[in-house]
Amino acid sequence: MGAISLKIPQTVTVRVEGREYSITRGTRVKSFLRRHLPDLEPQCLGATLWNRLVALEAPIASSCDLVPVTYASKAGARIYRATLTIMLCESAARLFPSARVQVGQALGDGYYFDVSMEPTLTPEDVAALEDEMRAMVERKEALATMRVPVHEAVEAFEAQGYGSQASIARTFREGWVNLVTMGNHVNLWLHPLLPTTKKIRSFLVRPFGDGLVLSFPPFGKPDDRPGELGDQKALFAAYRETRDWNRLVGVETVADLNRSVVNGDIGEVIRVAEALHERKVAAIADEVASRQGCRMVLVAGPSSSGKTTFVKRLRLQLMAIGLRPKALSTDDYYVNREDTPRDEDGEYDYECLEAIDLDLLNEQLAAVMKGEAVKTPRYSFTKGSRTFRKDPFHLEPREILLIEGIHGLNDRLTEAVPDNRKFKIYVSALTQLCIDDHNRIFTSDARLIRRVVRDRRYRGYTAAQTLSRWAKVRAGEMRWIYPFEGRADAMFNSTLVYEAAVLKVFAERFLMEVPESDPTHVEATRLLEFLDLFVPIFSDDVPATSILREFLGGSSFEY
Repeated sequence: MGAISLKIPQTVTVRVEGREYSITRGTRVKSFLRRHLPDLEPQCLGATLWNRLVALEAPIASSCDLVPVTYASKAGARIYRATLTIMLCESAARLFPSARVQVGQALGDGYYFDVSMEPTLTPEDVAALEDEMRAMVERKEALATMRVPVHEAVEAFEAQGYGSQASIARTFREGWVNLVTMGNHVNLWLHPLLPTTKKIRSFLVRPFGDGLVLSFPPFGKPDDRPGELGDQKALFAAYRETRDWNRLVGVETVADLNRSVVNGDIGEVIRVAEALHERKVAAIADEVASRQGCRMVLVAGPSSSGKTTFVKRLRLQLMAIGLRPKALSTDDYYVNREDTPRDEDGEYDYECLEAIDLDLLNEQLAAVMKGEAVKTPRYSFTKGSRTFRKDPFHLEPREILLIEGIHGLNDRLTEAVPDNRKFKIYVSALTQLCIDDHNRIFTSDARLIRRVVRDRRYRGYTAAQTLSRWAKVRAGEMRWIYPFEGRADAMFNSTLVYEAAVLKVFAERFLMEVPESDPTHVEATRLLEFLDLFVPIFSDDVPATSILREFLGGSSFEY
């Protein structure tokens, strides 16, 4: 039998917005852009090839469709932010070699970092870090990437005292680890990065709490100065509480979580995490009960935060202290479909406030607060219209009204009810688990993965459909939810330190169903690479009352 001859062409075809270019196989993305799209090249931070996000240094190995990635896209913003994060860690390694820098939560348009050092970090130290980063930009310093065996990566991390990075590297099953360095600091390379600091334009490093905030320019405007942080006290406190919870259960990084799974300790981690949730729900119930004259509890938060389960658990805790909660759904107050406002694409916008019949809702709320009975509506999403219930709705003296909906913190929703009669709760999944000290988990990813699993299992949507709608969901949140989160009387962080490892069992398969030709394959691939970091946990140990059961199924609550 003769040898098989495989002829590999030396030229490939690259298609960009309908135009075709013939190039030499192996040409790097940055070289292609420089030669064929010189006007666009300065703004490009990366590209997608066959619906996969790649860095500018990536070779073009076959004929493909190429989509340039700029700061006007989420993918481009991630590249920009990941590069700046590497720069900050390198700056700290140069100026304060003994300091421990730990990436934390998103605050405003930036990331918070804990900085542990002796003596304590000062505003002058923060300014010095920023000055060094600006000098890096002036020098157009390179970010050198390499692929090394796991044992070499572990040795490099341990030599620098980076225990969390060494631990996560040990879990890599491929046997190879991608690293990046700018000289003093070696880090994991988990996201596409810029090859040099040349395209970094705007950023700020500001003191905050015991650490600092690395702020980025507004989305789509890389030359603009980052905005003000605003009042982040309540949000920061919720984040810190969850980070303290993680420390309490001994799981601060993905490596810690994986170790608990492999060692057989994960059952206790799950039980403690769920117990902490229950204690927080009980504490919020006590706050509601202590509010003099309070007759209404409003629960709001972004998509897939677990609001529905939170309300059910809060109801039980309120009953345990002698109150009798009664639910009212704002979904039943939607205007008829033909009267629903439309978005910029001409589709019905069910997330805008005007999709709700505010006049009817406030008229009935005012009446109920006076002790009167009203006939509430029932909205049919199938028919796109509403009817009215026959049985009247009213509140007894010991009853309290529970209202869940995305607009709960917006005063216009319930303007007929005085503020002193309302208690507002903001629910969101504010992830505090990090991959390692220098690689964070995007806050919205926890909710997106929850939604992918729930939509595929119970709502008949494929992962591709869920991913394609996510941008509009996020836009609605930015407009209708986040501007009002500061008005909450209490915040509940619904994230669970172990949840990604449980959701992985379902999400991986659903994300693998996304066709390579689908535009959402870029995001599906990113999420799959993220989930690959986790040792899976089967759902058997997840309590029936857990927030996660809203997405996994098997809840003891009815939905």
